[in-house]
Amino acid sequence: MDNGATGVKGVLQSLEVTYFVHATEDQEKVRRAVARLLGRDPDPEVESLEGHFGNKILRARVHLTGEDAEPAFGHLVESLPAGVLDQIASELGSHLDEHSAFFVRLDKQSLVSGAVSLGTSDPVRVRVKPRIFLVKGGAASFYARLMRRRRRAKEICAPDRRR
Repeated sequence: MDNGATGVKGVLQSLEVTYFVHATEDQEKVRRAVARLLGRDPDPEVESLEGHFGNKILRARVHLTGEDAEPAFGHLVESLPAGVLDQIASELGSHLDEHSAFFVRLDKQSLVSGAVSLGTSDPVRVRVKPRIFLVKGGAASFYARLMRRRRRAKEICAPDRRR
């Protein structure tokens, strides 16, 4: 999406996903789950850490910018069940920071098993930064418009289930 005279493509500056992989988890399964969530398969930056008891923990980070960020955000929104999307929309202000970035935490174990739900314990963290000069009417209304647009696209593309 080209924003006219600015020459900037897309309304999002970046999308970042971070998660931890513990020694008892399959790193590849978690990576594939994140790839499904984003609708693309970027290679995460991986940092090896050591837990309190000497156990190996990996910290993975996927950072998408510019034209890659918006379709990934759209795919993420389309992946959210209607109830989860409604919950986020109803408490949108609590998912924003002072810099207009949007945050959501998803349950990693559900994600690996193919479902998408909110989670707080050992989550997959998603942070979305807008192109701040394009945020009009406040960050909450900016993200609400983006999510509504993706939700409508999902409904239009969904097969008619009445048949």
